[in-house]
Amino acid sequence: MAQQLLAPITQIADQRQKTEAYKGALQQILDSASPEACKEFVSHMLSDEVPLVISRQLLLLFAQGVARLPSATHVAVATAALEKLQPRVVSFEDSVVLLREELAAALEREEEWSKAAQVLSGIDLEGGGRAVEPAYKLKQNIKIAMLYLEDDDSVNAEMYIKKAAALISTCKDEGMELQYKTCYARILDAKRRFLEAALRYYELSSARPSAASSVQLDEADLSTALNAAITCTILAPAGPQRSRMLAALYKDERSSRLEVFPFLQKVYLERILDRSEVEAFAKGLRPHQVATLPGGGTVLDRAVVQHNLAAASRLYSNIGTDQLGGLLGVSAEAAEAIAADMVAEGRMAGSIDQVDQLIHFGAKVEVEALLRWDESIRTACGKVGDLLDQVSALGLAGGR
Repeated sequence: MAQQLLAPITQIADQRQKTEAYKGALQQILDSASPEACKEFVSHMLSDEVPLVISRQLLLLFAQGVARLPSATHVAVATAALEKLQPRVVSFEDSVVLLREELAAALEREEEWSKAAQVLSGIDLEGGGRAVEPAYKLKQNIKIAMLYLEDDDSVNAEMYIKKAAALISTCKDEGMELQYKTCYARILDAKRRFLEAALRYYELSSARPSAASSVQLDEADLSTALNAAITCTILAPAGPQRSRMLAALYKDERSSRLEVFPFLQKVYLERILDRSEVEAFAKGLRPHQVATLPGGGTVLDRAVVQHNLAAASRLYSNIGTDQLGGLLGVSAEAAEAIAADMVAEGRMAGSIDQVDQLIHFGAKVEVEALLRWDESIRTACGKVGDLLDQVSALGLAGGR
């Protein structure tokens, strides 16, 4: 079909008439929605029979029109067109950019997140024959990062958000800044840097655009950010920093309106969490937040065990490793190892008696006091020894 329409046009001498004839043929091809006809049109435009000044104009119209085709046809035709155009991208850059933007949007609607990101990343933002505004570069880098995040690909997402970070200082668009901050928080979350992510989410939950800004945030958006901050804080390793963040979230009056608040309350008050509560909380987590860690167990399992250990330290002055393992739902060896790590990292005060298989909570100060006492006795004995040596040297020591 396409060849029958296009072949006679090559014989037209007048450039204006030829252009109009190609426009008419393009409209018929697009109306037919035939993938093969569309591909033949692109091949014809790239042939030596068509002057560059005409092919540029017609391929730009083709890029605009192909987006109106049915989704499956659009994806197939745009993908094939990009393959043909890529070797000559410098000559047809505007058409290629438009094809990539529309194809990425179609793939995004089909939830093909990584494919959409790869298509957008093919746009040359640095070189090429056209000037690229910093705002456009920023927008595309953030968009690509967010698409990769939808597939939990934090590695590629971080690469593009770092490119955006170099441009964000020039941004005057509050909406774009919010997208950047949201994306960065999600990357920290995906990389399991939960405390940092919680802080970013909490800042977002308190965001208030300026009066002059066109950005509007509804309460649902702010509540989502606050909920994410609470989730990340709960998943973070136990310690003083986590405790401070928990306090800020617990005392925020908005938290009491969230479904997760009862769980947050138990965590903040350092009460031991039971399995049913943990399972209910886990239902609202994302895949990376319940991923299995290299040593076994999930991120949530680790957070709950460390929390329950910290809670046990408030209830007991000491406990056997067997009893602690039963309380935490792990082996005695695992309980001892977890306690040792938390004590060594300064996240819990205590000491471990491996002979009696006991863990003493809050004993750090006592141990340090005993060490200071031992050092004082050692110093005093040393001074007494020196004094006796001096007495002996003077011949004043009593004989037998």
